[in-house]
Amino acid sequence: MSPSDVAELLAHSGMFAQLDAPAREALAHELVWLGLPGGRPLFKPGEPADSLYLLKSGSLGVFDDRSPEDTAELTQLIAAGECVGAASLLGGEERIRTVRALRDSELLRLGRDAFERLLGHHPQAMLGVARMAIERLQRRGRGADRPGAPRTFAILPIDRSVPARVLAMQLAQALGAYGSCGVIDDELGAGRSGDWFAEREAKSRFVIYLDASGDLLWRQRCLRQADVLLLPALAAQPARAWPEAALLDPKRTGHRMRHLVLLHAGHQVSLGTAQRWRAPFTGELRHHHICRDSDIVRLARLVSGHGRGLVLAGGGARGVAHLGVLRALHEAGHTFDAVGGTSIGAIIGAGVACGWELQALTETLRRAFVQGRPLSDWTLPLIAMTRGRRASQMLQRAFGALEIEDLALPYFCISTRLSGGGMAVHRHGPLWLWLRASSAIPGVLPPVLHQGGVHVDGALVDNLPTDVMAADGIAHITALDIRADIALLTNAEESATPPLWRLLLQRRQHIRRPGLVSTLVRAGMVNGETASEQRRERADVLITPPLDHIGMLDWKDWQRAIDAGYRHTIELLEAGARDGTPTVTMHP
Repeated sequence: MSPSDVAELLAHSGMFAQLDAPAREALAHELVWLGLPGGRPLFKPGEPADSLYLLKSGSLGVFDDRSPEDTAELTQLIAAGECVGAASLLGGEERIRTVRALRDSELLRLGRDAFERLLGHHPQAMLGVARMAIERLQRRGRGADRPGAPRTFAILPIDRSVPARVLAMQLAQALGAYGSCGVIDDELGAGRSGDWFAEREAKSRFVIYLDASGDLLWRQRCLRQADVLLLPALAAQPARAWPEAALLDPKRTGHRMRHLVLLHAGHQVSLGTAQRWRAPFTGELRHHHICRDSDIVRLARLVSGHGRGLVLAGGGARGVAHLGVLRALHEAGHTFDAVGGTSIGAIIGAGVACGWELQALTETLRRAFVQGRPLSDWTLPLIAMTRGRRASQMLQRAFGALEIEDLALPYFCISTRLSGGGMAVHRHGPLWLWLRASSAIPGVLPPVLHQGGVHVDGALVDNLPTDVMAADGIAHITALDIRADIALLTNAEESATPPLWRLLLQRRQHIRRPGLVSTLVRAGMVNGETASEQRRERADVLITPPLDHIGMLDWKDWQRAIDAGYRHTIELLEAGARDGTPTVTMHP
């Protein structure tokens, strides 16, 4: 790479673009080329901070080393044209984080001596570079920096029967909403140099590396070039392992997310396909059902870091207000790419993730909770006030044999694991079972016992799981919260329950005591309220309808709760329109 080419690269770099032409020319002669294979560390904590690096091509990850290496958290993604190591160089200290190549990368190194020489010849320009490095360090200290969005994708189909080229063209068109996107296949990319690929990546916001021929060498090139691995298969075919063993093992693909893309022949998800195709993989793997063109658009948002998530809180009968909120959002044209929730929020969210029409979802839940009376099978309270059979049967009738993996949208629900581990996030297995666990109010419904674990209501640990949704890389989160601020008030003064005859007498005296079920429900939600404040702050849009007039078990107030949620959301949307700052930002 000639000095003039390096100077041109510097002109488009965020760190060095402010330099004038003479300073860039001088800097170009001082930079030293370095190749770094994918998976190799650039530096580790404790090593001397004697240089900074400009990433010419490829991708680097900054990792938090408080965890073991194979589970270290990726805290920042360095893309082509960005610098790393500048703050440590200026501070003259040791490295404090690990930086590792996420794929084959090329870098330009600037050592301390060269930096100081340039500082002497071009003091004003290089001081500006120093200030920018310090500002980035301060932002990271405040937690303002997050891992960057991926830019390169490899489409590696299971075999040539998969219409991979059609998928690539549709995905490129959908990604075009967020920036230019190029597609490189083996005909275009075979025999090209690393500089050629770097130039194509520099000119486009996104690049899709497509294997449509099955050529082994080209598939390996695609694998090395990609930030994200997309693995498409025809859902109806017999499931089998990918030809590359590396794709099945997360330790060999590093921190590049793997996405299993299941292409369905019809407009409905074929039940059981996700479980079958996921079986050969180990570690974290996300899957997507593609049944129609809108699913491609959703896939583009999710893999490029533009996904929109919906989180629904628990709250008993008050949670029915979610249906009114969803109706208002639907009428305004809003859709979501992933769903998660707790308790009643998990149940309603499951209906959304199924792709049910809102009217059908509302009617299904009305029959289940109002007519079905799932908490009416009272029993001797050895474990809980109810047997839990009616609640289980209600969920089985509503969701049948659906597995969580069969849902049209990515979905999770939360339960509390009393047998150790605290919060449990459920993304796999029988949908009805984990909805039953997520809504198992301690003392009211018996816990769900499964494979040695004891699971109860997720509201005890995380009633508004925006933190789980954010950890999935969802860019924009809309949270529907049902606050648990129902105060249990009394006008009695006692520390023990009076005899039955006195209780009957005091009913005429209007002595008010909290009921057993109300006490259990309220106690189950108190513990998580402080943490919920922090989780509310994670939401980009927070909708909290006023529901003081509705009790947590007042299922007879079903319609009042729906209307309250609808009116509140309409008011928020109209207020945002008047102010010119919409409450919910529309995606393209």
